[in-house]
Amino acid sequence: MIKEYRTISEVAGPLMLVRDVENVTYDELGEIELQNGETRQCKVLEINGSNALVQLFESAAGINLADSKVRFLGRGIELAVSMDMLGRVFDGLGRPKDGGAEVIAEKRLDINGLPMNPAARDYPAEFIQTGVSAIDGLNTLVRGQKLPIFSGSGLPHANLAAQIARQAKVLGTGSNFAVVFAAIGITFEEADFFISDFKRTGAIDRTVLFTNLANDPAVERIATPRIALTAAEYLAFDKGMHVLVIMTDITNYAEALREVSAARKEVPGRRGYPGYLYTDLATLYERAGRKKGYEGSITLIPILTMPEDDKTHPIPDLTGYITEGQIILSRDLYRKGIVPPVDVLPSLSRLKDKGIGKGKTRADHADTMNQLFAVYSRGKQAKELMAILGEAALTDIDKLYAKFADVFENKYVSQGYEANRSIEETLDLGWELLKLMPRGELKRIKDVFLDQHFPKSGEEPKE
Repeated sequence: MIKEYRTISEVAGPLMLVRDVENVTYDELGEIELQNGETRQCKVLEINGSNALVQLFESAAGINLADSKVRFLGRGIELAVSMDMLGRVFDGLGRPKDGGAEVIAEKRLDINGLPMNPAARDYPAEFIQTGVSAIDGLNTLVRGQKLPIFSGSGLPHANLAAQIARQAKVLGTGSNFAVVFAAIGITFEEADFFISDFKRTGAIDRTVLFTNLANDPAVERIATPRIALTAAEYLAFDKGMHVLVIMTDITNYAEALREVSAARKEVPGRRGYPGYLYTDLATLYERAGRKKGYEGSITLIPILTMPEDDKTHPIPDLTGYITEGQIILSRDLYRKGIVPPVDVLPSLSRLKDKGIGKGKTRADHADTMNQLFAVYSRGKQAKELMAILGEAALTDIDKLYAKFADVFENKYVSQGYEANRSIEETLDLGWELLKLMPRGELKRIKDVFLDQHFPKSGEEPKE
């Protein structure tokens, strides 16, 4: 029988102290019953002897210390899962938010999940087509990978996230693909943008959407990504689906973690974030991957806004240690009107070599990717030189490289948020741009591919 306590001794903001409790554990879920019969949820933050410090999921307004009762439920937060979740919109704690009925649970899962045995992990190896050339062609996403997007305040990461959620697919697998989208600490306008965009394009049918708004409690914000990953684990490992999890914005999650840590009077680490921020982020990111013997997989794209566009800030810094690369959005490209403004040179996908090549994308993919990087990099250097010394100081070949850099940004990187390019279209576009350069400059491509796509030496390059 669940015991009730009338020993609330103190309420301070979102925190409440309950005295003389028995057998209550850290992270346990509780219910507060007010005098009028209304119930509110809370979670145990700390146990000190027989005292329990709990954090409220809702406002503390109206809680009368003498007349309110608390009962602890003997379990953590759980999510009711079933295939009926697809096409639905939930709040940050997994409660329906779209006016539909409650999900009839096939089972209830603890949102903290179970750590994946490292020996049971399978290596990411299959190409995921996002339809975005700057990702597919140059920083390829592989099934089972963790590839974050580093953005800045005011940059259009929401549009890019919606585009990837709409367009992403594992080639050759038909409809066995789902998207779990977790919106963490965002505004009502942003949440409305995602919901209406998914409904407009029909992507909602294969998507499970969790929305935690900026005015929701911090403790709910900490639960939202875990709830999303629990839904993804169910779809991937129980139902054999390829699941893409997109979480935006991890910075809001870390801020909520800092807020709760400060409320618990913990010793702060770098910039006031708790010292366990690295470990905490790892408990989220490491739930992605593939398991041996399972058809399904979880691929994770966490999106985070870098405060002051600073890559050395603790959140992007620690995220970079745990994940396999990063896609970086550039404020300079955004000012030029390049959309999506993906800065391809500092971006990196550490697993891209595993997901490209013959039988996955195309045999010429690796060569063209390396050559595009090399030519664009030299073109950027030529443009910097031109800005300092003037165009007259450049050689003819340097001017060609500078021209290539401009065309590359405007045609290859910039494609808008509605264009869905297949990998063949992306690779063909890369060849079209490389034809701006003389064949002799393309030293990173094998002759067999040059002969297929390029005029023989002696012919003029295509303007």
